[in-house]
Amino acid sequence: MIEPQNIDPAKVFDFYPSALPRYTSYPTAPQFKSGVGSSVLETTLENLTEEEPVSIYLHIPFCDRLCWFCGCHTKHTNKYEPIKNYIDSLCDEINLLGRKLNKTVTVSHLHFGGGSPSLIQSKEMRLIKQNLERYFAFDEETEISVEIDPSDATDDFYNAIEALGVTRASIGVQDFDPEVQRLINRTQSFELTEIVVKELRAIGIKSINIDALYGLPKQTNERVESTVQQCISLKPDRMAMFGYAHVPWFKPHQIMIKEDDLPGQNERFEQMQNASRLLVQSGYNSIGIDHFALPNDSLSVAQKKRTLRRNFQGYTTDSAEVMLGLGASSIGRSPSGFMQNTVATNLYQKRIAAGMLASDKGYKLQPVDLYYGALIERLMCDFHVDFASLPFASDERVSESVQLANKFAAADPFQLVKVSGTSLHIPPQAKPFARIVAAQFDQYLKRSTVRFSKVV
Repeated sequence: MIEPQNIDPAKVFDFYPSALPRYTSYPTAPQFKSGVGSSVLETTLENLTEEEPVSIYLHIPFCDRLCWFCGCHTKHTNKYEPIKNYIDSLCDEINLLGRKLNKTVTVSHLHFGGGSPSLIQSKEMRLIKQNLERYFAFDEETEISVEIDPSDATDDFYNAIEALGVTRASIGVQDFDPEVQRLINRTQSFELTEIVVKELRAIGIKSINIDALYGLPKQTNERVESTVQQCISLKPDRMAMFGYAHVPWFKPHQIMIKEDDLPGQNERFEQMQNASRLLVQSGYNSIGIDHFALPNDSLSVAQKKRTLRRNFQGYTTDSAEVMLGLGASSIGRSPSGFMQNTVATNLYQKRIAAGMLASDKGYKLQPVDLYYGALIERLMCDFHVDFASLPFASDERVSESVQLANKFAAADPFQLVKVSGTSLHIPPQAKPFARIVAAQFDQYLKRSTVRFSKVV
């Protein structure tokens, strides 16, 4: 038996699957079925009450450059007209959805994702907000966040997000090394990024997040550490260190990245560990498997209170049980299930133009899904779970979970978990392998033929 403090990642990766779901949802997106999303959305809207806040995600599927590492649903454009036309469709969707509500619902979180929402001009940004305000209430507690490509940021955009009342900006960095940037088609200097951070602070953005990646082509420990140190010098409130997901069978443009240039699994692990060490030494708390936050940030507070959540945007403090997804490919969630809009932008716009909501794929959640979904979320957020305290916990489900946990613990040579009664705990040294532990409770994984991204 290997002692926990001496876990050898190479042996773990040899013993367990090297690719697994990220568990930003449960069941995961490959389980979504065509034609189900519309009925889930109808049920969700019927069950909404004025007392319960909702979260809204708006997807902007356009970029003015196509980064080869990207795994998002987006398309390249050098013209603004397609973006403007899309915003018109998005506003039409807001109105179609709003007319079905017949009530005013408060928004807890509004997130602009992409693609590059920073391409949106102020006129269209204001139009989106005006249409949302017809049907949804915003107050001082509403968090509004936007993803930014620094190369797109203009004075017009700063004016737009200031007028919109944005509270958090998420800046994509990936890596500052020129060679790595060339190999992923993402040129972006530290100096430009620094200017954007200063501009955001100047207009009163309360929280700034930086996204960086490890596992990129030609990345080394030294290059990752240099990027992280430069990011730290910008004093972001949060940082995310995501592992690059090389999935060319899903995102064909990734064939532009040569597999021979990618670091191996052990190198990826070292890059992640070194980045984590630097951030923690600089005063950031480690949040979940790949986020970091200053001690006074709401993510750190939520982690301490064990109220941290995980959704398609990663780790969040958003406690809303309902997320409405707007825009092509966007995914929503409610206790009734998941609903995903049509992925192709042109088909999405045709459906909206025909007066139809664009929800297509989806999944109707059953009590057993809600139970195991909560179980996996707690493992991914807290690295600890008490099976008996979970929603929809029954004697049978708790007993089944305990059996699964004990079976895994008995067969695991690395002591990745500790089981006591109805509780399971992932010790600190095993946290990087939380996805391996979570996968033991995935009721759909064994029958799935989908290929996933690297575990670390």
